[in-house]
Amino acid sequence: MNNIPKLMSGVYLTGHGGLDKLVYREDIPVPTPQAGEVLIEVKGAGVNNTDINTRLGWYSKKVTSDTNAGGREGLQEVDDDDASWSDVPLQFPRIQGGDICGIIVQVGEGVEQNRIGTRILVRSMQNIPTKDNPLAMQTMGSEVDGGFAQYCVAKAKESFPINCEWSDTELASIPISYSTAEGMLCRADIQKETILITGASGGVGSAAIQLAKVRGAKIIAQCAPDKASALKDLGADRTANRTDDLVGILGENSVDAVVDLVGGSSWPQLLDILKPGGKYVASGAIAGPIVDLDLRSLYLKDLTLFGSTVHDPYVFENVIRCIEEGQIKPLVAQSFPLKEIHQAQTVFMEKKFIGKLVLIP
Repeated sequence: MNNIPKLMSGVYLTGHGGLDKLVYREDIPVPTPQAGEVLIEVKGAGVNNTDINTRLGWYSKKVTSDTNAGGREGLQEVDDDDASWSDVPLQFPRIQGGDICGIIVQVGEGVEQNRIGTRILVRSMQNIPTKDNPLAMQTMGSEVDGGFAQYCVAKAKESFPINCEWSDTELASIPISYSTAEGMLCRADIQKETILITGASGGVGSAAIQLAKVRGAKIIAQCAPDKASALKDLGADRTANRTDDLVGILGENSVDAVVDLVGGSSWPQLLDILKPGGKYVASGAIAGPIVDLDLRSLYLKDLTLFGSTVHDPYVFENVIRCIEEGQIKPLVAQSFPLKEIHQAQTVFMEKKFIGKLVLIP
């Protein structure tokens, strides 16, 4: 595989803001793999909430709105120095894209040549612990360039061979959503118990349904009514309308755990439906990051609240195993050419689909 061009097409994120900050180019230099790295010809890259959040600068503590509030035009209250999910401001231009499926076409020093030609998935969230922060990480498409381009580089040890019959587009839907979902389930130690999954029709939510079913959980999926049937087919035992009074339809103290991707104004009822000693785990807040917490609900019921972003190394390996053993299936709603990234993100923000959208370079 020696026919590697000098220039490639890709999308630069040129700053925090609206869709106009995403600029498609055909003159981006193809990166060169350094020691311990591989060059990947990208075959597909999924679209995720974090792409929108990062573009907007939504991770800034000054932002209190939901992620759709400025999805097209940008947000006014962003502090660029506080707008990434690490302690380091984002460097522009940045090539986003944390979901990467592709083929290794070149290797850097110290990487075996026989890896060339291998189809891989890249672990999106990569642990880089420091003395001061054992949970430090870098994320493809955030701290380093990602897959919204024809080629990208990644650490060889974070590029996992995959052996399955799925298409490249289907595999490109996996890394962030499924590792986020599996990370949440591991963090809260979900087993054969009754759980509620909010935002269940999205990429992470639909992944959580499948992965929780592998663990033997009984699943209540919260979603729009028109998506209920599809989520039952995916493995949900029951569904609840996202506008329902959960206490009214499920009852107080009715579930063992809540897997929450939504947050927002209806958040307090999630603690009300948890059984004493129940578990709550969050890895998203698409309806808004600021919630009303009555501490009495927390301590009088002996609840445990988890945040989940950084994953143990075995989490992504669990996902790979589930794919190769046929325990989960892909759920791609639509794919777009990379140059149509504005349209893809617009469709993504409308939230009318189930599963994932994928960009094809």
